[in-house]
Amino acid sequence: MMTLTANHLALTPLSAGDLIDRTVRLYRRHFETLIRTAAPPAVVSAIGSVLWTIGVREVPRTKSGVWLTVYFALVAVGATLLIGGSLLYVIVMGGATRNLVRHLVWDEPVSARAIFQSVRARFWGLLGATVALGCCVAFAASLTFFVWFIAVAIVTTGAFATARLFPVWLAAMMGVIAVVSVSLGALWVFLKTAGRVVYIPQVMMVEDRGLLDAVTRSVKLSRNNVRRLAGILLFTTFATYSALMLLLVPLGWYAYLQGLNPFIEGAAGWPAWYAVGNQVVTQLSSILLAPVWMLGLSLLYVDERVRHEGFDIELLATQVFGSVHQLYNQDGAFRADSVISEQGSGRTDKSESRSSHSVLGL
Repeated sequence: MMTLTANHLALTPLSAGDLIDRTVRLYRRHFETLIRTAAPPAVVSAIGSVLWTIGVREVPRTKSGVWLTVYFALVAVGATLLIGGSLLYVIVMGGATRNLVRHLVWDEPVSARAIFQSVRARFWGLLGATVALGCCVAFAASLTFFVWFIAVAIVTTGAFATARLFPVWLAAMMGVIAVVSVSLGALWVFLKTAGRVVYIPQVMMVEDRGLLDAVTRSVKLSRNNVRRLAGILLFTTFATYSALMLLLVPLGWYAYLQGLNPFIEGAAGWPAWYAVGNQVVTQLSSILLAPVWMLGLSLLYVDERVRHEGFDIELLATQVFGSVHQLYNQDGAFRADSVISEQGSGRTDKSESRSSHSVLGL
């Protein structure tokens, strides 16, 4: 059976299933590099979560003023590390898109060194992109939740009202169907809204654009991507929680052997060792699965360019005629005069084009 290269995997229009399949393949192929890349910010977040857990648990229990100050300091330091580690995590994953897209397009090797060099070169831009992306997603989530809450309240009230006219089981079934329909609609609205800005890191790193230009470009590029974005989101969520459960099961068994039932006790009754272990396991699952989301979005970004801009044809033209900047104007329109001049000059050496020219201005 013929093995497909990375270029063949990326530069064709992909369905949601194809995106997930390619994401898993890339993850398996570059597992060690992705883990090394994701580990440093996750370790920072893990340390912060441990300090936060210890401080929050001990503040209401201590009676010493000195120790109370120490625990408050632990809470402050833990919160700072937790937030900083989360921001750094998103920044690193955003910076990794440059190396990944170069791998998809030109089959260049994926390395942790190249990823961290890209992050260092565009750190402040990536920080701004992370903040902008987080604000946009938070606004879309809050607005969607507000509308969903009102809709569910109306549906629930209607279900109770119809219970007087129809049998209880029928009214209950109608209410459940209505709530599920409203929830699916709210999810669609959220993905439709938040999905317009998900390509900001990719546009910044691959096309070397500023923050405001990247936002505009992402909104323009992300048309009709709800279905594929939902597929990646559901797959990543399922995989993350599956990995989390696999890691929590041994910890839960050990806790049960020690006489602790986590489900009955609740978080407030957990001993310190179990609470800390729970936080560490959660961070381990993020190390394992968060690169999947980055890979999926990078593939989706390339797929959007293939669908809407003929990116695969652009790459072929670049290999034949030379620099892509001479083939397209600022608005993305094809320049026939450039092709004629390139043909007249005889610059059709593919090996020279590959070595001396790059795609997307990289």
